[in-house]
Amino acid sequence: MTYTIELGTWGKLGADAALIRNEVFVLEQQVPAELELDDMDALCVHAVAYDAAGVPLATGRLLPDGHIGRMAVRKNGRGQGVGGGVLQALMAAARQRGDHTVMLNAQLHATAFYRAHGFAQEGEQFMDANIAHIHMRATLQ
Repeated sequence: MTYTIELGTWGKLGADAALIRNEVFVLEQQVPAELELDDMDALCVHAVAYDAAGVPLATGRLLPDGHIGRMAVRKNGRGQGVGGGVLQALMAAARQRGDHTVMLNAQLHATAFYRAHGFAQEGEQFMDANIAHIHMRATLQ
Protein backbone atom coordinates (compact mmCIF):
# COMPACT_ATOMS: atom_id res chain seq x y z
CA MET A 1 0.00 0.00 0.00
CA THR A 2 1.26 3.44 -0.87
CA TYR A 3 0.94 6.01 1.87
CA THR A 4 2.46 9.28 3.03
CA ILE A 5 2.89 10.55 6.58
CA GLU A 6 2.47 14.15 7.66
CA LEU A 7 3.77 15.49 10.95
CA GLY A 8 2.29 18.62 12.46
CA THR A 9 0.22 20.34 15.09
CA TRP A 10 -3.29 19.56 16.25
CA GLY A 11 -4.39 22.68 14.37
CA LYS A 12 -3.08 21.19 11.14
CA LEU A 13 -3.86 17.48 11.58
CA GLY A 14 -6.42 17.36 14.38
CA ALA A 15 -9.54 16.85 12.26
CA ASP A 16 -8.06 13.80 10.51
CA ALA A 17 -6.47 12.43 13.70
CA ALA A 18 -9.75 12.81 15.63
CA LEU A 19 -11.67 11.02 12.87
CA ILE A 20 -9.33 8.00 13.07
CA ARG A 21 -9.19 7.98 16.87
CA ASN A 22 -12.98 8.18 17.16
CA GLU A 23 -13.42 5.30 14.72
CA VAL A 24 -10.83 3.04 16.39
CA PHE A 25 -11.05 3.91 20.09
CA VAL A 26 -14.62 5.13 20.63
CA LEU A 27 -16.57 3.08 18.08
CA GLU A 28 -14.49 -0.13 17.89
CA GLN A 29 -13.01 -0.34 21.39
CA GLN A 30 -15.83 1.41 23.28
CA VAL A 31 -13.52 3.93 24.97
CA PRO A 32 -15.69 6.74 26.37
CA ALA A 33 -15.45 9.74 24.03
CA GLU A 34 -14.67 12.07 26.94
CA LEU A 35 -11.52 10.03 27.74
CA GLU A 36 -10.30 9.96 24.16
CA LEU A 37 -9.69 13.67 23.46
CA ASP A 38 -7.69 15.66 26.00
CA ASP A 39 -5.91 18.94 26.55
CA MET A 40 -2.54 17.38 25.64
CA ASP A 41 -3.40 17.28 21.94
CA ALA A 42 -2.56 20.98 21.61
CA LEU A 43 0.98 20.31 22.95
CA CYS A 44 1.82 17.23 20.87
CA VAL A 45 3.50 16.48 17.58
CA HIS A 46 0.90 14.54 15.58
CA ALA A 47 1.41 12.11 12.72
CA VAL A 48 -1.27 11.13 10.21
CA ALA A 49 -0.78 8.61 7.40
CA TYR A 50 -2.76 9.11 4.19
CA ASP A 51 -3.37 6.68 1.34
CA ALA A 52 -2.72 7.60 -2.29
CA ALA A 53 -6.18 9.21 -2.53
CA GLY A 54 -5.54 11.39 0.54
CA VAL A 55 -7.77 9.38 2.88
CA PRO A 56 -6.49 9.35 6.49
CA LEU A 57 -5.49 5.82 7.55
CA ALA A 58 -3.51 6.02 10.80
CA THR A 59 -2.43 8.42 13.51
CA GLY A 60 -0.33 8.80 16.63
CA ARG A 61 1.06 11.57 18.80
CA LEU A 62 4.28 12.45 20.59
CA LEU A 63 3.89 14.23 23.90
CA PRO A 64 6.41 16.78 25.23
CA ASP A 65 7.70 14.22 27.80
CA GLY A 66 8.55 11.59 25.16
CA HIS A 67 5.41 9.49 25.46
CA ILE A 68 3.96 8.20 22.21
CA GLY A 69 0.24 7.67 22.34
CA ARG A 70 -3.11 7.50 20.60
CA MET A 71 -1.65 5.13 17.99
CA ALA A 72 -4.57 4.02 15.83
CA VAL A 73 -4.94 2.45 12.38
CA ARG A 74 -8.28 2.21 10.59
CA LYS A 75 -9.37 -1.31 9.58
CA ASN A 76 -8.56 -0.81 5.89
CA GLY A 77 -4.96 0.16 6.74
CA ARG A 78 -4.09 -2.63 9.16
CA GLY A 79 -1.44 -5.23 8.48
CA GLN A 80 0.23 -3.17 5.76
CA GLY A 81 2.98 -1.38 7.66
CA VAL A 82 1.13 1.92 8.05
CA GLY A 83 1.14 1.82 11.86
CA GLY A 84 4.86 1.05 11.83
CA GLY A 85 5.42 4.01 9.53
CA VAL A 86 3.56 6.34 11.92
CA LEU A 87 5.50 4.95 14.90
CA GLN A 88 8.85 5.39 13.12
CA ALA A 89 7.93 8.96 12.12
CA LEU A 90 7.11 9.84 15.74
CA MET A 91 10.33 8.20 16.98
CA ALA A 92 12.29 10.21 14.38
CA ALA A 93 10.58 13.42 15.55
CA ALA A 94 11.56 12.62 19.14
CA ARG A 95 15.15 11.90 18.10
CA GLN A 96 15.29 15.13 16.09
CA ARG A 97 14.21 17.24 19.06
CA GLY A 98 16.85 15.60 21.24
CA ASP A 99 14.93 12.92 23.14
CA HIS A 100 17.01 9.88 24.12
CA THR A 101 14.12 7.56 24.92
CA VAL A 102 10.44 7.24 24.06
CA MET A 103 7.80 5.38 26.00
CA LEU A 104 4.22 4.28 25.55
CA ASN A 105 1.40 2.37 27.16
CA ALA A 106 0.64 -0.48 24.77
CA GLN A 107 -2.59 -2.40 24.61
CA LEU A 108 -1.60 -6.01 25.34
CA HIS A 109 -2.55 -7.25 21.87
CA ALA A 110 -0.05 -4.74 20.37
CA THR A 111 3.04 -5.56 22.46
CA ALA A 112 4.64 -7.73 19.74
CA PHE A 113 4.22 -4.86 17.26
CA TYR A 114 6.01 -2.43 19.59
CA ARG A 115 8.69 -5.01 20.48
CA ALA A 116 9.45 -5.33 16.75
CA HIS A 117 10.15 -1.56 16.74
CA GLY A 118 12.63 -1.72 19.63
CA PHE A 119 10.36 -1.28 22.65
CA ALA A 120 10.84 -3.32 25.83
CA GLN A 121 8.19 -4.05 28.42
CA GLU A 122 8.45 -2.37 31.84
CA GLY A 123 6.40 -3.11 34.94
CA GLU A 124 3.11 -4.87 35.39
CA GLN A 125 -0.04 -4.92 33.31
CA PHE A 126 -2.63 -2.24 34.16
CA MET A 127 -6.09 -1.23 33.03
CA ASP A 128 -6.84 2.00 31.17
CA ALA A 129 -10.35 2.67 29.79
CA ASN A 130 -11.17 -0.99 30.61
CA ILE A 131 -8.39 -2.21 28.28
CA ALA A 132 -5.29 -4.08 29.53
CA HIS A 133 -2.03 -2.18 28.86
CA ILE A 134 1.69 -2.52 29.59
CA HIS A 135 4.27 0.28 29.79
CA MET A 136 7.06 -0.01 27.19
CA ARG A 137 10.21 2.03 26.48
CA ALA A 138 12.69 2.32 23.60
CA THR A 139 16.12 3.94 23.47
CA LEU A 140 16.63 6.16 20.44
CA GLN A 141 19.83 5.75 18.42
